[in-house]
Amino acid sequence: MKKILTLLTVLIFSACMAFSTEVSLNYEEMNPTMPQEVLPSAYQVKTFSKDETVLKSSKYHIDSIDPNAYTNRSGKGFPGFRGSNQLIIYTPAYGVHTNTNEFGAEAIVNGSTVVELSGADSFIPSNGLVVSGHGNAKNWINSNLKVGTKIYIDQNANEIYAYTTSESYIFETEQKIAEAEQIIQYYRTTSPAYNWKLPSKYIDDAKEYLKKAKRHPDNVQKYSQLAIENANDALKSVLPYRNGELKGVWLRPVEKSEYEITATLNRLQSAGFNNIFLETYYHGKTIFPSKTMKAYGFTPQYEQFIGFDPLAVWIREAHKRGIKVHIWFETFYTGNQNPQDNPESILAKNPSWANKTKKDALNPAPTKAQSEHNGYFLDPANPYVKDFLVKLLEEIITTYRPDGINVDYIRYPSCISTSENANWGYTTYAREDFKSIYGIDPFVLKKTDLMWKDWDSYRNDQVTDMVKKIGQLGRKTNTYISAVVFPDRETALSMKHQDWKTWTTREYVNGFTPLLLTCNSQMAHSMMQEIMNVKSPNTDLFTGLFSVFMNCSDEDLIRLIHESRKMKVNGVIIFDYAHLNNKYINTLSRSVFASSQTSRKDTPAQCEEHKGWWIFK
Repeated sequence: MKKILTLLTVLIFSACMAFSTEVSLNYEEMNPTMPQEVLPSAYQVKTFSKDETVLKSSKYHIDSIDPNAYTNRSGKGFPGFRGSNQLIIYTPAYGVHTNTNEFGAEAIVNGSTVVELSGADSFIPSNGLVVSGHGNAKNWINSNLKVGTKIYIDQNANEIYAYTTSESYIFETEQKIAEAEQIIQYYRTTSPAYNWKLPSKYIDDAKEYLKKAKRHPDNVQKYSQLAIENANDALKSVLPYRNGELKGVWLRPVEKSEYEITATLNRLQSAGFNNIFLETYYHGKTIFPSKTMKAYGFTPQYEQFIGFDPLAVWIREAHKRGIKVHIWFETFYTGNQNPQDNPESILAKNPSWANKTKKDALNPAPTKAQSEHNGYFLDPANPYVKDFLVKLLEEIITTYRPDGINVDYIRYPSCISTSENANWGYTTYAREDFKSIYGIDPFVLKKTDLMWKDWDSYRNDQVTDMVKKIGQLGRKTNTYISAVVFPDRETALSMKHQDWKTWTTREYVNGFTPLLLTCNSQMAHSMMQEIMNVKSPNTDLFTGLFSVFMNCSDEDLIRLIHESRKMKVNGVIIFDYAHLNNKYINTLSRSVFASSQTSRKDTPAQCEEHKGWWIFK
């Protein structure tokens, strides 16, 4: 740890301790309590320039550096060992990436400068670190860190100092201009008819304002902000429309009338979406009046939709607008409502269907999955569970004729603890079935036993068998089947028993819709590459972008779509509609989702098709 802290010290420069809104800087004024000798003279330390001024400064307590289950007990059991409301520093000594979840915020720091804001599971730069926060710490990051912000860490006091200076704005502007120019060059190379003039105009304006910012230090913030705005406009207009690309969104319906449904569809159509993934069976209930649910004695329909069939309206009205509808289906997840609170719930009627941890194997009550919003799961090994789910899907397909089925939660609950007691699958049926095959109750197995691999394989096979059944139903009814998967294959296998490599090899599904829980294009590339390296050529790949849910910038959304296109995936799906505010809608409809039928503020409606791209003239 001492070596790590020394590395942190030399990675970051000294910074100002004064918290005035605008003061000139020098080393003696920056931190008189910080001994200068902790910064080795052999290491190149960036100091503030003579004319540089602090425009904003703040500090925050560091909860842990490169945490693990022992050094940060509050983070035990959480991804990245980052606990509630904690601020964590990750250095290269921690690993390749932070492994955090989507409920925080992160800043990637190269040397001593923030170079990118991310959301989760960020790559850790070899010459820097990642500042990661949840809850209150997330709020501090969002309020005080921006691209160009300079970072200082006092390891003795466990505090991080953030300084946004005049140079911070210059840095951010130069970085965004360079990025936009690189993207323009990419499309000019790959598509000769690409209209590069509009984004280039924004870049030219950004460069002019940048010159003024450098010439007028007293107005650096004003001119830099204008330069950044124009650079952002360049990024928002730099991606052309791509013909044949799936442009989708996951949507949980709240609309209770035909009028409300058509209003939502009109908004999506005007933004350029051509597919919706409509949450139809979730938390153990259906949005439509289900004969299957009623036959089993389960709640036949969500209470807020009784007397109305929203699914029929969604599909009819979407098809009128040329929008396809996929049924978003929560396969093994039944929500976090206690079954005892609803006597018609699936697990109240059939408590033996509930998945169980080893710890609770002998407890008749269903087991909550703490890492899954305290929700309950069905047992993938139970044939009665599988029969019910297939019947429900068959009812949806034969009654409504959707364009596809998108199966989610097609897995066991996440098992992020190494303890055997936290492992899932110890239901009465699974234990007896495994014993009939292998001659031993899995309850007595330990991870060090040779047969533990057989127990793992057994649970993998139960999920795969369900995917196989759904795939057979899709082929029988000529329905497109896609599955939500976790990109990290080893983690998907070990923590969720999701063997998606077998699904693609045996062509049980038509496509994958992995959720990329990141705002970072480099991390997104790595996640997509993981799937690309393994999947069959016959399995489509649609990038599931979580950036909207994570409140990343709309420029981040553009970066992720661009990265997806570079990877030659079949399209993108945004999670989710509830967080798709006008900021994102306006950016998407500006260029990247703007077809020839979409009216645009900046570009005439005339266009031509060139090698699969719609190019505006």
